[in-house]
Amino acid sequence: MGVNDNRLLISVIVPTCDRPALLREALASIRAIETDRLAFEILVGDNGTVPETRIVAETFGASWIKVNRIGAGAARNAALRAAKGEFIAFLDDDDVWLKDNVAPQVAMMRRDASIDAVFGQVISTDQELTPQTPPWPANPGIGDGLVRAMLSSYYPQLGATVVRATAARVVGLFDETLLGDQDWDWQLRLARRRRVGFTATPGVLFRQRPPGSFDKLRLTRVGFARKVFLRHALPEWKVFGNPVGLAKSYSQTLRQYFDYFVEAAVSRAGRGERAEARSALAGAFKVFPARTVFHVVIRQRLRSAALRTLLPSGKPQLGTL
Repeated sequence: MGVNDNRLLISVIVPTCDRPALLREALASIRAIETDRLAFEILVGDNGTVPETRIVAETFGASWIKVNRIGAGAARNAALRAAKGEFIAFLDDDDVWLKDNVAPQVAMMRRDASIDAVFGQVISTDQELTPQTPPWPANPGIGDGLVRAMLSSYYPQLGATVVRATAARVVGLFDETLLGDQDWDWQLRLARRRRVGFTATPGVLFRQRPPGSFDKLRLTRVGFARKVFLRHALPEWKVFGNPVGLAKSYSQTLRQYFDYFVEAAVSRAGRGERAEARSALAGAFKVFPARTVFHVVIRQRLRSAALRTLLPSGKPQLGTL
């Protein structure tokens, strides 16, 4: 910003780790939506080792902050500590902002001083940014309804979130011990402590990894997901109505991990990749042991995959399907 620049300043937190090409796309999408009313202070928290990252950041007028701790949480915290804007926005280095992001969130908060943050919509894409889903969510609710939705499989995408800097300071820093789901944890703290609005405006192209391509990451994250769920669900047990509602929300929260491994097992077994299919079956069992056994016994798709994977011949025997 120049000396006489009276535009509203928004700090944009961008964590990155050794992905300069993707970072370039992300930063370009931020600069592309600056207006005569909105200016972006881009803060890149870098815990990678690639020298090009700093060059990319400085090319887009971003502040490059070296971070010596692993994890996106540490990178976000380093940038968050340096933020000077009235509002805080976020973007992961492999995602891209759309032209209508940020402005609707800011406008809502400027109209209503009681709202401290606003969630927007996201479009999930493949690695080439080709849309794979319609914009989501449709409407996550407000107050207790929002907290319940966030503890029942709705993970707000941080790139579509804008928060007042004053509220961000109250919520505090990201939990750096969580190497997965620290963004979900931070947004749950936000939703539990402050009033959060929603705009049905697509704001982010959210890159997804190819199905079945990141088993190790999924297994790591399921442990953090359990921790974050219990950390927030137990104090908020009343929003579920009863223990059955709490258990149902737990199941819904972890269902994405289970489904990932089931689909991976089925597709790998169909391709004759027996060792890889067994690994996927083991992953499903680690998420939901009883449900995995139930599916193997009762559900044809997983039963067939298990038989192809576990029988010596690698083929289901006649009469087993």
